[in-house]
Amino acid sequence: MSDSTVPAGAAASGPGFADFGRLAHQYIDGRWRTGTGSWDIIDFNPFNGEKLAAITVATVSEVDEAYRAAERAQKPWAAAGPHARRTVLEKALRITEEHTSEIVEAMCEEQGATRSKARHEVEMACEFLREAIRLTVRPEGVIVPASQRSRENRVYRLPVGVVGVISPFNFPFLVALKTVAPALALGNAVVVKPNQNTPVTGGGLIARIFEEAGLPAGLLNVVVTDIAEIGDALIAHPVPRVISFSGSDRVGRHVGAVAASHLKRTVLELSGNSALVVLADADVDYAVDAAVFSRFVYQGQVCTAANRILLDRAVEAEFTEKFTARVRALRTGDPREEETDLGPVISDFQADALSAMVERALAEGATALVRGRTLGNLVEPTVLTGVPADSALLHQEIFGPVVVLVPFDGDDEAVRIANDTPYGLSGAVHTADAERGVNFAHRVETGMIHVNDSTVQDDPQVAFGGEKASGSGRLNGEATVEAFTTQKWISVQHGRSAFPF
Repeated sequence: MSDSTVPAGAAASGPGFADFGRLAHQYIDGRWRTGTGSWDIIDFNPFNGEKLAAITVATVSEVDEAYRAAERAQKPWAAAGPHARRTVLEKALRITEEHTSEIVEAMCEEQGATRSKARHEVEMACEFLREAIRLTVRPEGVIVPASQRSRENRVYRLPVGVVGVISPFNFPFLVALKTVAPALALGNAVVVKPNQNTPVTGGGLIARIFEEAGLPAGLLNVVVTDIAEIGDALIAHPVPRVISFSGSDRVGRHVGAVAASHLKRTVLELSGNSALVVLADADVDYAVDAAVFSRFVYQGQVCTAANRILLDRAVEAEFTEKFTARVRALRTGDPREEETDLGPVISDFQADALSAMVERALAEGATALVRGRTLGNLVEPTVLTGVPADSALLHQEIFGPVVVLVPFDGDDEAVRIANDTPYGLSGAVHTADAERGVNFAHRVETGMIHVNDSTVQDDPQVAFGGEKASGSGRLNGEATVEAFTTQKWISVQHGRSAFPF
């Protein structure tokens, strides 16, 4: 055993399941290890600045070790069959449920998540684990009719092999698990690179769960590192056949370009600029409830959050009055306290960027109906109106507790404004007539849109993904099967073919 390897069992001892000191390591080929890079990633609590852990980064060599371990382990795992895989996933679900309170606590510490957000993330992760359990037996081969009666066409659905996963900071546990669990269920092996801001809740915790569940060594590897150390090694490495990335469209474009140059498949879930639209016949009180959640859940650091709230002029005054009153009442503070609605944003860089964004909009002529303060990483909510149509704020992802109210006259103008963005991830429309809402939804250029609900939705059985600059590919349900399996055609000639030569 090398000096950089944590002794076997070290991660399983100590005061708690989600202890940062034990999980803040690389996890490669079934062993918890210290990276061999020349610098450390410091894991901070974004609320109080407390140092949670220091993790020496993984090098290109360790990325290679992780992928090679995955490659070795994958074929026996696929051959083990769906019922063996299901057993491990069932154990992973039980372990997650048993340790929910500790996982929630870790999320509050590392993500700055409020307790309600953290509990919701764990609950959704469990739902995705349940769906992954079902996925183990879902892929089916088919017999396809042949042009010759004597020929039989068999089409098999097989695992792709190894999947590389790059997860975000905002829902790191959920987003990683909704990729890792189905990929494993379908017979693949996985290498995960969690975001540097959430290396434990987006990486170490997931490795711990599957280690406890009895997943064979090498099938799940976690490398905590940075592009400054490894460049494009995680994407360009010859072993992974699929790269699943969730994050900004700027980084996603690079991931997609590098992967394409190596003929790899990608699933890219990128930035959003969702609109929540309130039509003239909407239930205003309910629309206010949906809008407050859609914008301010996890401090607005959600790709499907409603950046823009579009209001028919018939309801603009009533909605604005009720919405701003609700926003002023939101409590910003320590995310560990149950009464807190908004915790900190992830970093001081993000806090400063949000403040600068609001100042630019005000300089352009916008009006602040609610003007929140920035106190360290605590960013209080801001509600803007009168933002000029050509302002960058209307066309970009905000990723924080800032929202823009935009009035419109009639459905056609609402559709035009909703589509006036390079993104197309999610959306919502509120109306008393559900079919009117569906007709409106069809006209909005987005991968997902919800009638009389929030913009922030996910469902293990329904395809999740965006259009335009919001990404490519889909996850969840049958889309996950498509993402992490491939098809193989085997034909059998029971007679004799006639050849032209």
